Amino acid sequence: MLETLLPILIFAALGLAVIGAIRRIRLWRQGRPAAVPLLKGLAALPRRYLVDLHHVVERDKMISNTHVATAGGFVAAAVLMILVHGLGLAQGVLGWLLLAASATMFVGSLFVARRRRNPPARLSKGPWMRLPKSLMAFSLSVFAITLPAVGILPADFGHWLLALVLAAVVVWGLGEMVFGMTWGGPMKHAFAGALHLAFHRRAERFSTKGGQGNRSTGLKALNLDDEAAPLGVETPADFTWNQLLGFDACVQCGRCESVCPALAAGQPLNPKKLIQDMVVGMAGGSNANYAGTPYPGKPTGEHHGSPHGPIVAPDATTGGKALVDAETLWSCTTCRACVEECPMMIEHVDAIVDMRRHLTLERGQTPNKGAEVLDNLIATDNPGGFDPGSRLHWAADLNLPLMADVKQAEVLLWLGDGAFDMRNQRTLRALVKILHAAEVEFAVLGTEERDSGDVARRLGDEATFQSLAKRNIATLSKYRFQRIVTCDPHSFHVLGNEYGELGGPDFNANWEVRHHSTFIAELYDAGRLAFAPWKGGSVTYHDPCYLGRYNGEFDAPRNVLKALGIEVKEMERSGFRSRCCGGGGGAPITDIPGERRIPDMRMNDVKETGSELVAVGCPQCTAMLEGVVDATAEVRDIAELVADALVARPAGEAVDASRRSAGKTTVEEVL
Repeated sequence: MLETLLPILIFAALGLAVIGAIRRIRLWRQGRPAAVPLLKGLAALPRRYLVDLHHVVERDKMISNTHVATAGGFVAAAVLMILVHGLGLAQGVLGWLLLAASATMFVGSLFVARRRRNPPARLSKGPWMRLPKSLMAFSLSVFAITLPAVGILPADFGHWLLALVLAAVVVWGLGEMVFGMTWGGPMKHAFAGALHLAFHRRAERFSTKGGQGNRSTGLKALNLDDEAAPLGVETPADFTWNQLLGFDACVQCGRCESVCPALAAGQPLNPKKLIQDMVVGMAGGSNANYAGTPYPGKPTGEHHGSPHGPIVAPDATTGGKALVDAETLWSCTTCRACVEECPMMIEHVDAIVDMRRHLTLERGQTPNKGAEVLDNLIATDNPGGFDPGSRLHWAADLNLPLMADVKQAEVLLWLGDGAFDMRNQRTLRALVKILHAAEVEFAVLGTEERDSGDVARRLGDEATFQSLAKRNIATLSKYRFQRIVTCDPHSFHVLGNEYGELGGPDFNANWEVRHHSTFIAELYDAGRLAFAPWKGGSVTYHDPCYLGRYNGEFDAPRNVLKALGIEVKEMERSGFRSRCCGGGGGAPITDIPGERRIPDMRMNDVKETGSELVAVGCPQCTAMLEGVVDATAEVRDIAELVADALVARPAGEAVDASRRSAGKTTVEEVL
């Protein structure tokens, strides 16, 4: 009986899965076109799945091993089941391989069941709670029906009642594991996830045969010259089709929500729910069936959407509810902790900024001080509205050389918006002192420098960003230098990773952008700086998001502190898992209220280390952390610590020798 039923069940499930796949693809194709190399992406899929995805998954060894056993066992069992029971090729080794694959899958399903027995709060419940049972049903039924096929049990084992029971379990397993992959349910992520990896909008994130991928963290530019292109994303269908595919790939593991600073602060944002809301909008419906952590203070079931309906209600004052409320989007600090943790490599921040662009450019609905800051950028080229001519007032006694006068230099010192802030001026003065001590030939743009545009872009004002960027690019192109050095990771990121798309293929070709901690480390390694031994108290280091997660620079700041004789007491959340200070993405400007402040939580992390001082490398981090009331640790920039520790070193020949030993050259030799 089973010999007759099994091929029917298997091929019926496969047929329904194909129908579901066509239906699912049509949902994704509601999105805008995207230039994706289809065949090349499919060819790269195995490596992206087995290497890149598992680099993230294996951060949790137990889950990594569970996934290998369960997913690997399922893929092998599904293919072999079609051959053995669908096509009747049970002879030889295939049947035994099917037994091994289904047994491996069953072992993995036991660990899935163990995890779901008392699941962490971040895991979605609901339909996901049945997944262990479905995995067991598939693996056990396949194992049982294969025993007679390999001769372990007689071919006529059992009777019709047992055959019907086994057939029912097979249907259960096939329904969840095959049919459910394309029609919806927990296994949907397997189908969508594989294609998402193949057609990812940031293919450069993945490793290649000859090396590793890169972080690819720069935002994509809008084509403002294309009048037909939408200014940002108003509806789910305004996303590109592969972005919608990426949302559908979400496995609802909640890793993103566990590291989100806004959610931890009680602000109305949960990156996992935001992605699920986009899936609801893509298919149409409400969020009533969402079974995970809601947005703080916002119950589920009140929001709804459709593929061509607005994501954010056009007029919140009328009480209308769309997919999400505007304050959910404005709560994001763009720290990319969610992106870094996501095992499916979904780009949450890109989606949020895309939606912000519509609110800012089309509706003019940037909250709180957002509109004022954007107006200031348009009028004065800086977010504070300061007189552009006062950019160098803090350095009146330093006689800083201007690029307009010298035309070329070894280093262009990019001051950033911090030039107008009295606290950050201390950091800039310290950095100038270091450059003089190392005899670095440098110059500044002075009044020719404009804001980098970072805050405008994160607030969704792509037009103002591109205007600032293009004018800065024109200015930079007039002069000759080897590198740009800045103490602002936001300017560092934008100049190095986002200007190139607007500046043409030759932009950045003749110089590099350096964060001041990296440059100081290079100067020390080259023998151009010498420090007195550290005599202060205990120190911890706070990783700025735009230096660490965005650009992968974790070692240089720590190497500088080590050179000072400081043994860093690491916080529990450090490195790529560092907690955001709350200062990125325009968050201090939009100022969405929560239950607590993000910088307060970060200073509690500092307090737990017992450190007396927290070293930072970002003016926004300095401002946010110094704003914490009753803080137990002093906040100081790395440049300030280095400037205080400088001692005289042998000059002249010693410097030249160190340059030669490190392969350094002067700008005159280059030019």
